[in-house]
Amino acid sequence: MTHSLTPRDKGNLPALGAPPLIRLDAYVAEDGSTVVNGHLLDMGGTRPPNETILDAIAMFARTLGAPVAATVIDRTAQQVARLRVHPDGSSRTIGEDEDLPPGRERTAAEEEAFPPLARVERIIQHAQREELHAAFVLASALREHLTLRRGAEDELSLEARAIEAYLAYLRGDHMLSTVLALTVARIRCRTDLNRAAPDVARATAAWQRLWDEGQVATRGQELLHMWERLSAAGLLQEASHHAMAQAVRSRLAQGGRSVPQGSAPAAAALPAGPGQAPAPAAPEDKPLKPTRRGLRRFTRRAGRSPGQSS
Repeated sequence: MTHSLTPRDKGNLPALGAPPLIRLDAYVAEDGSTVVNGHLLDMGGTRPPNETILDAIAMFARTLGAPVAATVIDRTAQQVARLRVHPDGSSRTIGEDEDLPPGRERTAAEEEAFPPLARVERIIQHAQREELHAAFVLASALREHLTLRRGAEDELSLEARAIEAYLAYLRGDHMLSTVLALTVARIRCRTDLNRAAPDVARATAAWQRLWDEGQVATRGQELLHMWERLSAAGLLQEASHHAMAQAVRSRLAQGGRSVPQGSAPAAAALPAGPGQAPAPAAPEDKPLKPTRRGLRRFTRRAGRSPGQSS
């Protein structure tokens, strides 16, 4: 089930007295699903995502009686667009030099208006209703915007990515789940090794569902290096974690790709050794290009009716 955004839904609106630092956020998934402020929008059939986004943001501007800023992450175009949308429905893209620079004050103001935890609750509600596609798209949107604002290593960004990995697992996309969970484990091993074991265990659980031999070997090597590093640091306290580490070793050995104990440093924290390809980054971490000013699909003239771009 999707949510249509209307001015009557006060939960979708920023506070009327919100400071001008606040902006809206939108997300277009690779399949064209569109999210604005943590709500999956009804596309109304075959309407393009950019028109849906502009109409939704224009509703905010009319309700507030003031121009609205917005950041759009568009995975279909692999771009980030920064917009100004006015109450008359007109809009334009702006360059990074025209945008407010990132900072703690702006991030705090934006997240006070649209709390990440409220979005997580909405994701959980979709998952509990077995609306896994909606839950996954919302989780992806949350993680993308948190990462853009706070960085990939931020605690909220990591938690959002872990939720996204779990939803991918529930949907049966074990390859994507493994990639996402490995990214969480990789970052945790680098930034807070004492807390890394549960994240490595989650990545292992997803990896155990893989069948492609090449992926099993590549991802398994990295997992084994992580488990070995945790073991060397004396951080494998739970029997289940010892069992998972042994399961990785055994599966690699059965495939003729066993790795001698302690033969390599943890791939999560160190570069790949000679002859070993580095583990690929998660696909969602590919750099996004900022849009040029005046990009037509996010530009609308004053007086144009909803759904019409210039």
